[in-house]
Amino acid sequence: MNHQNEFEQAVKKILELVGEDPSREGLVKTPTRVAKAYEFMTQGYHQNPEEVLNEALFESDNDQMVLIKDIEFYSMCEHHLLPIIGRAHVAYIPDGKVVGLSKIPRMVDVFARRLQIQEQLTEQIADAINGVIKPKGVGVVIQARHMCMEMRGVQKTHSATTTSALRGMFLRSDTRKEFFDIINAPGEIRF
Repeated sequence: MNHQNEFEQAVKKILELVGEDPSREGLVKTPTRVAKAYEFMTQGYHQNPEEVLNEALFESDNDQMVLIKDIEFYSMCEHHLLPIIGRAHVAYIPDGKVVGLSKIPRMVDVFARRLQIQEQLTEQIADAINGVIKPKGVGVVIQARHMCMEMRGVQKTHSATTTSALRGMFLRSDTRKEFFDIINAPGEIRF
């Protein structure tokens, strides 16, 4: 972080404003820890999702749905800087190219590790896959809990928000149904 000292001073000021003594034993290193935490949690600003996907783009004859389900992610809401904790389900139907499976979760993290709203995060993931892989269709569903709703405001714990972004063949009812049936199927696959 280029501005670590400035960030640490800002955290110190916040501690003072909430009525704390930043020089007490438990808080002395808090500004440094918070600066490092935010550097990690916002590293997506310094990563390019297209580069992540292009690193492992391969030709393929596969024309069936590729789905990566239950991609855990952590983000922060841009309105309150509080955590968003969720899972993304990402699918696409190849059109001559596939991407290495590990690249999809990495790309989700690129966007999640920015200040976000869930609706935009969902669209960004779909657009990146659509733009780089150029599949016949893309489907993204995100289910998340927002600490800005649970810790403050309406204080409704365990409420979840679901958003989706569908492109191409996923706008067709049969493909959309197959996608939602798979992500909503009960149980987990055990190996």
